Order: sequence, then C-alpha cells, then structure tokens
Amino acid sequence: MKPAKHNPGTPPPGSVQAAIQQTRPFASRAQEAFVGLLLTAEAARWPVQDLLGSHDELTMQQYNVLRILRGAEPAGLATLEIGSRMIERTPGVTRLIDRLEQKGLAQRIRGTRDRRQVICRITTQGLDLLRQLDRPIERVESEVFAALDAAQLEVLLALLNRVRLHNRPLPTSSH
Repeated sequence: MKPAKHNPGTPPPGSVQAAIQQTRPFASRAQEAFVGLLLTAEAARWPVQDLLGSHDELTMQQYNVLRILRGAEPAGLATLEIGSRMIERTPGVTRLIDRLEQKGLAQRIRGTRDRRQVICRITTQGLDLLRQLDRPIERVESEVFAALDAAQLEVLLALLNRVRLHNRPLPTSSH
C-alpha cells in the first residue's frame, strides 16, 4: 500500500504543525521540537488532571506536594524544601500547603529545636487519598505511553533526561 500523497500547502497529518493548525513551516526543527514537547506534556497532563479533579478537586500541584510529603515521611519537610522538589516551579508553596491543610490532607508542625522552622507533613487522610489514587494514576500513565514499546520508552527517557540536564538552571551567584 502506497503512503498517501502530501499536499505541500498543508501540514503533514499528525505533525506538530497540523496539531496547532499552522500552515507555515517552523523557523527551525528545534522550535518545532519545543512546541511538540509542550503539546505532548499537555496531552499527558490532562488525563491525570481529570482524574485528580474527581478526587477532592485536587490540582496537579497539590498532588505533587502530597507525593513529596509521602516520600518525606515520617520526618516531613520545610516549605522551601518542598518547593525545590516540585515538578512545576511555583512561588506559592505556602498557599498550596494552606489549601491542603484546609482539606485535611497536610499539616504544619513547629520545629522542636527551632520554633521558627515549620515542618509540613502529610496526614492520614492525605495518605489514604494517595493510596486511592495510586492504581488509577498508574493506569493513566500506562495509557499515555501505550503508543511506545519498552525500547522506545527507554530512548524517550534518555532523550528527555539529556535535554533536562543540559538546561538545568545555573546556580545563582551573589555579587
């Protein structure tokens, strides 16, 4: 079977250009890859966001904080440490913790040695919610990558790591 002929005036089907309904070519392959990466991240995010929204109206960022806090059990973490571990940068970690506290999913505890330090911990209710979400999230993650076999997934991970590590923020210097 011959592949369908492509009309030069329209973007190739399934391409990044077609996805954003852009008729002009990208300025570079890097620009196309960048837009493709953003589109793919959004496509992977929405099924997870839909699932989380049906569980206590949890946002992706709140879910990320709960997972970070679960991983830090039993010691908990200071707010700044939570912020440094977030997948998405956010200046509002304190507000995220406020919302999680209001929902009964996290709590703040004053440090015993230094009363100025506030440690955040996940509550039993937060742990229960994560346990309820673990399997459905795993199913969504599997579905998102169902188009790739194991070898392709390894290549994707290697490429994503390479791009991420190349673009790691540089340490700030104080002058």
